[in-house]
Amino acid sequence: MAKRNYYDVLGVAKNASDDEIKKAYRKLAMKYHPDRNPDNKDSEAHFKEVKEAYEMLSDPQKRAAYDQYGQAGVDPNMNGGAQGFGGFAEAFGDIFGDIFGGGQRGQAGASRVYRGADLRYGMEITLEQAARGYETQIRVPAWESCTTCSGSGAAAGTKPQTCPGCSGAGTVRISQGFFSIQQTCPKCHGSGSYIAQPCGSCHGAGKIKKNKTLAVNIPAGINDGMRIRSAGNGEPGLNGGPPGDLYVEIHVKAHSVFERDGDDLHCQMPIPFTSAALGGDIEVPTLHGRASFTVPEGTQPGKTFRLRGKGIKGVRSNIPGDLYVHVQVETPVKLTEAQRALLKQFEQSLADGGERHNPQSKGWFERVKSFFE
Repeated sequence: MAKRNYYDVLGVAKNASDDEIKKAYRKLAMKYHPDRNPDNKDSEAHFKEVKEAYEMLSDPQKRAAYDQYGQAGVDPNMNGGAQGFGGFAEAFGDIFGDIFGGGQRGQAGASRVYRGADLRYGMEITLEQAARGYETQIRVPAWESCTTCSGSGAAAGTKPQTCPGCSGAGTVRISQGFFSIQQTCPKCHGSGSYIAQPCGSCHGAGKIKKNKTLAVNIPAGINDGMRIRSAGNGEPGLNGGPPGDLYVEIHVKAHSVFERDGDDLHCQMPIPFTSAALGGDIEVPTLHGRASFTVPEGTQPGKTFRLRGKGIKGVRSNIPGDLYVHVQVETPVKLTEAQRALLKQFEQSLADGGERHNPQSKGWFERVKSFFE
C-alpha cells in the first residue's frame, strides 16, 4: 500500500518552516496519542504515521532527499547497507548517514578508517519528569571494536579483498524511473571490500556485540523531540576509526490535565456556576503543587486566567513559563425537587432585575430580533 505524502500527513505545505512542521506534529501527536485514545487502532495507526512523517521532515538531509525523489529517495528497502554489521539497526537508526549510501568512501576500500555511525535511542518520559529533570540509566545493545583484528574483520595475516560488486568504491548507482540514485553497495555494505578469511573472534563483523549501561542526565525543562548527546557511544568505527555518538531522543507523554506550549502550560478547569456567579478563591493543580487564584464575581464560561511563573522552566533560559487556566462553568445535573424550586425562584428574581443581570443575553437577542420579525 502506497504511503501518504508526508506533508499531507502533517497538514503543512511543502515549503513549511521547521517550526511549522514541529507545531503541526505536536498538535497531531497529542490528538492521536495512544494514551488519549486507548483501544483505538485507527488513532494508533494515525499516531505512527504522524511520527514517521515528522521524523522524516525534521531531518534536513532526509527531507531534501524526499523533496527531490519522493518515497524512493528515503525508502530503507532501497539501501542495501541499512542492516549491515550484524543488524544493529534493530535497536537504533543511523540518523546522520548519507541518505544515498555514503558515497564518500571512494576507492580506498578497507585501507581507510571511518568514523562510526551516530545512533538514536528513543526514550519516553512523563511531563512531570520533563519539568523537574532527573538522572537515569539506560541499558542499550552496543558493539565494540574487535581487539583481535583491530576492527578489520579479517583473520590474522590476511586482509580484506576488493569487492567485485562495486570495484572497491563502496557505492553503486541504480536507476529509478527518470533518475538514478547512488546507494551503498549491497554486497560489501559500503566498505569497498569483502572478507575472504574472517576473524575467528568476530566472524568477520569487525566488532563484538555487548550490552552496556549508560547514565543519562535529563535536564529540567526538556521538551518533546529534543536530543541528548552521549559522545562516543554510537557504532564503532571501521578499521580502527573513532566511534560515533549516541543521541537520546526524548518523547514526552501526553498529560491527562496539562497541555504544553513551549514553557507554558494550559489546563481546562470546571468550576460550579455558583462560584462563577459569586466569585471566590479557587485552587488549581500545578506540576509543583497546588496554587490558588481569585475568580471575580460574574465570571463567564471560557474565561482564561494567567498564573505567572507556574509553567515549566526553560531548558536553556531557566525562566519559568506561565500556567493558563481556562475556566469551564459547570451546570448542575440530577437536581432534587427542592433544588429545582430554588433555581426557579432564582430565575424569577433575575427576570425581575431585567437586563442588568444578563447583559450578554439582551445584546444577543437585540442582534437577532430581525430574524423573527
